[in-house]
Amino acid sequence: MSLHESLMLMGMGVLFILLGVGAIIWGRSEEKNYYDSLATRSDLREFLDHWPQRAGHGALEIGGGIAIAIGVPTLIMGGVFCLLS
Repeated sequence: MSLHESLMLMGMGVLFILLGVGAIIWGRSEEKNYYDSLATRSDLREFLDHWPQRAGHGALEIGGGIAIAIGVPTLIMGGVFCLLS
């Protein structure tokens, strides 16, 4: 594998890591904004119990974790190939 291809692989790993971190931050901010808006309502059952769960916030955080789990090995693989070439 050439140096150029190794650097491209490392770039893809960094991109996945950045996307994952961005998705996790976005999910947490969406969840915070949602529950902060619920605090102003008179019916606070969902705010206090966090039930029923909203799939959107958790899905962003899980997707971010998966993207990081893909990005880290890809970055490591690219680094190993870069050292071997």
